[in-house]
Amino acid sequence: MNYLHKRRLYYVGLFVLGLAAAAGLILYALKQNINVFLTPGQIAAAHLQPAYHFRLGGMVKNGSVKRDPAGLGVEFIVTDFKRDLPVRYTGILPDLFREGKGVIAEGSLDTEGRFIATQVLAKHDENYMPKNVYKAMYEKTGVTTVNTSPRTDRNIS
Repeated sequence: MNYLHKRRLYYVGLFVLGLAAAAGLILYALKQNINVFLTPGQIAAAHLQPAYHFRLGGMVKNGSVKRDPAGLGVEFIVTDFKRDLPVRYTGILPDLFREGKGVIAEGSLDTEGRFIATQVLAKHDENYMPKNVYKAMYEKTGVTTVNTSPRTDRNIS
């Protein structure tokens, strides 16, 4: 092998090493932003550790919202019509937060099995529901109270 071939092989090796390092750094940076979305039924089946941080999605059960009279604390139940999960949140809730509406809460389970939310997001549109959420909640339950089909591919110009 002559000098030119060795030099090319050296540059190709450095390029591959740099590409692998860049991919590793990108994946490491994205690790913090990738949150798994789970419904209460999936949480019960998965037996998650108390410190595991994830997103909980479902509907706020009617009649379940209890506000703390002394502060900003609120407790409510999130349901996927199969299972219920109590949620505790301290902070200001979004304006669209209502009983019977969709919600996504970010946080973790405590040792008692209650979800401690660090952030609560309310569904932004009355008719919108992501396709995977719609399937997870309504496909196998036989619930027919939903008056809309999932719209997932809106083109906004």
